[in-house]
Amino acid sequence: MRTNSLISLLPDLAVLVRVVDAGSFSAAARHLGASPSALSRQVARLEAALSVRLLERTTRSLRLTDAGADAYRHASDMLAAAHAASTVSEGTAATPRGLLRISAPKALARQVVHPLVLEFLRSHPEMDVQLMLLDRETDLIADNVDLALRVTDAPPPGLAARPLMRVRQLLCASPAYLAARGTPAHPMALASHDCLYLGEVDGDNLWRFRRGDETAAIRVKGRYIANHTEVRREGMEAGFGIGSLPDFAARPSLRAGSIVQVLSDWQLQTAYQGTLWALYLPGRHPAPRIRAFIDHLVARLEVGGGSPSTRPSSG
Repeated sequence: MRTNSLISLLPDLAVLVRVVDAGSFSAAARHLGASPSALSRQVARLEAALSVRLLERTTRSLRLTDAGADAYRHASDMLAAAHAASTVSEGTAATPRGLLRISAPKALARQVVHPLVLEFLRSHPEMDVQLMLLDRETDLIADNVDLALRVTDAPPPGLAARPLMRVRQLLCASPAYLAARGTPAHPMALASHDCLYLGEVDGDNLWRFRRGDETAAIRVKGRYIANHTEVRREGMEAGFGIGSLPDFAARPSLRAGSIVQVLSDWQLQTAYQGTLWALYLPGRHPAPRIRAFIDHLVARLEVGGGSPSTRPSSG
């Protein structure tokens, strides 16, 4: 295929990646600000140019063919290379400057990242930061994100990753609540307690615990259900039951004594715990603006801990 023909296929290859990553033409269209039918025509045009079917379409799902999987892999590499090329001028800059786009889960962003961003902006006057508070996983290319902060024990393949700190879930309640209702000695005792939980999806009130080789599962109930960490913490402080909090969110209230930890010898098993990672597109050298912010996070966060350290900013 001649170079001119190849160049004309690049937008269609990019659309193929977005459709596969999003899982449907409709979801990709929302990301790209286009109509599903327009994206479908682009993929069909690509299939015609390559003389091969790339996607098996049904009314409910999409599936890559073997040829489509190969095309998707090469097209993904192409997009990553294009993103790296777009920031090549930054690699020659000695001073970090420009806009840094960061995504992070809402509670972590508000309680941990936001204060550190303010410190960073004060010490880097040529930098701007856009902080996106998102509980969904972000696609660094599609969402135009430079740095994604994600809590997981398995950072995704294909991205550069730097560990920042450990995040654990703690079960807590107010001293007044425990004085009135008693302190549970085993997870199964939670059946007789009011509990605060997310309530976003079915199963959020099914709490699973582990202590060594021992496990327990209990379906909890309570008068207050809220999908916001600070709201649940305030509900606990007000005496409305036992709830779980990431340790970085619980720590100030634990220090103040407004809540105390319960069942500390058990670990509540949830997806929102593990290591906090800084994720960015791979390359030989991250852009100075990305490297500067990661260095700032590393200096202020302690791997194994769950809150900013007391050390001064690294600037």
